Amino acid sequence: MRVFKNFIFLLVIVFGCHNNKKAVVVDKTTKEESFTVIQTKYAELLKISPSEIGNLNLYNFIDKWIGVKYKYGGTTFDGVDCSGFANILYKEVYKTVLPRSSQDIAKELKNTSKDKLSEGDILLFDIDGKKNSHVGIYLANNKFVHSSTSKGVIISSLELPYYQKSFSKAGKI
Repeated sequence: MRVFKNFIFLLVIVFGCHNNKKAVVVDKTTKEESFTVIQTKYAELLKISPSEIGNLNLYNFIDKWIGVKYKYGGTTFDGVDCSGFANILYKEVYKTVLPRSSQDIAKELKNTSKDKLSEGDILLFDIDGKKNSHVGIYLANNKFVHSSTSKGVIISSLELPYYQKSFSKAGKI
């Protein structure tokens, strides 16, 4: 069946390119099947049970943004900085508008201790001696998502010495 779907997709691409009309391919994967794939994928990445993936919309959002390059001041798929990414994530997933900069986010944060982090908590880091200069969003099992200057949107571990050393505070808005 998969081979047949791939063949049809290839035909649509090949023949769709020969005219000015856009080819439309309808994916018949159900929303539930898509979420199960996302749930399984991120459970494996975070080394947790799929049932521990609480907010499927969060992971679906992350899946769309993972790998987007870093761009200072960016807020699009062409490039995004850490606070821009946190802003977009919070607006789309939690329907909450965050302050634009990590320093302003820090001012509004209701602190949570590092040992009581929960999915969606905002994490702040002091990078290169600059107080609260980097922001990420906690997921589970000491992992968080953020836009790193070197790798773009990625999932990292709070257990890495770099993030242990630079961790500033965490909490909710």
